[in-house]
Amino acid sequence: MLTVGIDEVGRGCLAGPVVACAVILPENFSDERLVDSKKISEKQRKIMDSVVRENALAIGIGIVDNGDIDRMNILNATKTAMMQALSQIEIEYHKVIVDAVDLKDVKVPLEHPYKAEDKFQCVAAASIVAKVFRDALMTRLHIDHPLYDWYSNKGYGTKKHTDAIKQFGLTPLHRVSFCGNFI
Repeated sequence: MLTVGIDEVGRGCLAGPVVACAVILPENFSDERLVDSKKISEKQRKIMDSVVRENALAIGIGIVDNGDIDRMNILNATKTAMMQALSQIEIEYHKVIVDAVDLKDVKVPLEHPYKAEDKFQCVAAASIVAKVFRDALMTRLHIDHPLYDWYSNKGYGTKKHTDAIKQFGLTPLHRVSFCGNFI
């Protein structure tokens, strides 16, 4: 029985997209290093991203940009990114497990327990792939917007980032709906 694990990163950021990932691992696959992306270092995440990509039967990535986040709100943007990621899974699967988000229109049984990335390796794998993907994207975007320190903060609301917003204003990549307190 093949299970798709889905997770997202970037929900709480002030800039950039929300990114979701859907992953199917082989039925008997197990690796004790495969844990929630927030519980391991950047170096370990990159190693595990490679392990997941080498072993996964299927991977899908969904991206919803800051403009759409402002337009539809972060929860709906997260659900949209998750459904985009799921739609890229082209092999037959039997169940979907999502970290704490109830998706509609999923054609197979769906579970959405809180902290699913701690309970299911397929969800932990999705959290790692999504995090590595989004971090690389924000690092590239830093080149055009170095004042905001996205290389280090990946768009999250660190002091350096919020101070830069106060001093220089918003970029086209900021989530206006998230930045009201800083402008």
